Amino acid sequence: MKLAVFSTKNWVRQSFVEKKPKHIEVTFLESRLTEETAALAKEFDGVCVFVNDHVTAGVIDILAKGKVKIIALRCAGFNNVDLKQAKKQGIMVVRVPAYSPFAVAEHALGLIMTLNRKYHRAYNRIREGNFSLDGLLGFDIHGKTLGVIGTGKIGQIFINIMSGFGCRILAYDKYPSQAVKDKGVEYVELEELYRQSDIISLHCPLNHDTYHIINEYAIKSMKKGVMIINSSRGPLINTAAVIEGLKSGVIGYLGLDVYEEEDGLFFEDLSDQVIQDDTFVRLQTFPNVLITSHQAFFTKEAVGNIRDTTYENIKEFISKGTCKNQVLTTGTGRT
Repeated sequence: MKLAVFSTKNWVRQSFVEKKPKHIEVTFLESRLTEETAALAKEFDGVCVFVNDHVTAGVIDILAKGKVKIIALRCAGFNNVDLKQAKKQGIMVVRVPAYSPFAVAEHALGLIMTLNRKYHRAYNRIREGNFSLDGLLGFDIHGKTLGVIGTGKIGQIFINIMSGFGCRILAYDKYPSQAVKDKGVEYVELEELYRQSDIISLHCPLNHDTYHIINEYAIKSMKKGVMIINSSRGPLINTAAVIEGLKSGVIGYLGLDVYEEEDGLFFEDLSDQVIQDDTFVRLQTFPNVLITSHQAFFTKEAVGNIRDTTYENIKEFISKGTCKNQVLTTGTGRT
């Protein structure tokens, strides 16, 4: 098996080289997979891609003209892959369904704590000899109402973490979990969750139903000063609507590990360039906005699990022609 790994960064190369199976020949490519770069994979049996690779119908057609028989996602989400075209071309799509739900849930907590207690601002002040507390006032999380949208593996772990703070927890999911109900969490409709929550955290997949789930109308239903956290997928949030919410004061805090136009920004070093995304630059001007660069998953454990599961997926495909982590469309938005 000859595998082309796109969107390679140093951490990807180091991890995938460390435990590479002997019968898989790996070539690392720094470029993202797009229609312009897909031809680079023409001599390979498979491609390995990440969240910002564009596996469109056009890309899949180019891959199919070569030798590619498998697209191995090294992530859980697959909204960047045209599954219908892959099926039509007879190319299997596999993914890493759970590399470390703990990492993402813990990062969401980190965003909450940093936004609330302003650790980042306090750190910079102390380094400059400013020991004033003005502007650093936070609030007790204990006793607040937390709204969790999406109660899959990550959402459930996040709920477990936040239960320790003594929060009242509300949840929304098209497929309510009995295990979550057994913990005393109340499932409510979205509008009710928006209306009651002091903190809203997103842990749902990106699909037709969840695209811009945080929009102008949702924000109008929220408490003034609400905190919104997104460590899931960027397009869950309508950025223009959120900016208006920040300006009006309805949104008091915004924590983002993802951004709907992050393609070309996140995972890149642009420190010596002028960022051309005016919306993103506008977000950065707000003192109550905290942005991290899609790093919620980024722990030693998660990176190791991504590598191991990716290789296991490919090995299973080689030996059996099938894979337990194959992506299948069921008409429900789930796999």
